[in-house]
This record gives sequence, C-alpha cells and structure tokens, in this order.
Amino acid sequence: MTDTDELRIVPLAEGDIAAVIELAGVIWRSHYPGIISMEQIDYMLGQRYTPAVIRAQLHSGSAWWDLAFVGARLLGFAQYELHGNAMKLDKLYLHPDVQRLGYGGRMLAHIEDQARRRGAGAVRLNVNKHNLKSIAAYRKHGYEVIEEVVADIGAGYVMDDYVMEKKL
Repeated sequence: MTDTDELRIVPLAEGDIAAVIELAGVIWRSHYPGIISMEQIDYMLGQRYTPAVIRAQLHSGSAWWDLAFVGARLLGFAQYELHGNAMKLDKLYLHPDVQRLGYGGRMLAHIEDQARRRGAGAVRLNVNKHNLKSIAAYRKHGYEVIEEVVADIGAGYVMDDYVMEKKL
C-alpha cells in the first residue's frame, strides 16, 4: 500500500459476506492462539461467521457491518449495534499485515461517529482479559475497563472478558 491509497469504510454488501468470513478466519487463527485454544477459535468462528448469521444482522435494522478497504483490498471489518443508550462494538478486526498502521483508530472514530449520529452516549465492547494488544489499543483511544464478565458460550467454552467503554 502506498501513501496515496485512501482508507474507505463502506457498509457490507451481500456480495462481500464470503470475503468477510474468509478474512475472519485468517485474523482469528493469527491473533487468538495463546489467548484461547484452536478448538475455541473454530467453535466461535462457526458461531459468529456464517452467511445466515451475518445476513440476519444486516437485515435486523439495528446492527451494522462496515468494511475497510485500501484500493480493492479488504483490510478489515466492524460490526456494531445499539443497546439502549450505548453502541455495542461487537467486532473490530484488521488483517495482521495492516495492524498498528492507524487503520483501527480510524475505524473506531468512524464507529464513534455512527454511534453519535444514532444518539448513543457511549461505545462499549468486550475484550478477552488476556488480549493485551487489543486492550492497549482501546486504552490508547480513550476506552476504560468498566466491568469484568465471564460468559458461557456453550460446548464447555467461556468468554473471560473486560467490558470497556468510551463516553461520547
């Protein structure tokens, strides 16, 4: 990528669902080993990244998916939805090759703007307690830990997370 390539953040289109699922697999299998087991990675990918799940969220009217491109290359994606007075950032992922280049911060700023436009007073997210890189990145952008949660997600797996929030 060159300096002349602009980051574009656009809504997910039906034709991009397969590319998102493929990218999620690349990112998760690169990022999460050492944080959670490969078995849990595969289980969670199977729960969260199917065409039916993504289409249902797209058509719900209260959840949004955005894609990040530079040129024609899909770099990452985000999924978020309104929960009361807060925007819940459920997914924010970038390809490992483009992390730490400022794209994540630009995507966060976009999501925060979308939250404000929809009347939300905060953005909240869950992050695994052992996901130190992501925790540091969110802190850098003004997010604070407000709660700890352990959620049973089935098949003997749990999510052991911090809930982080940024007031808008």
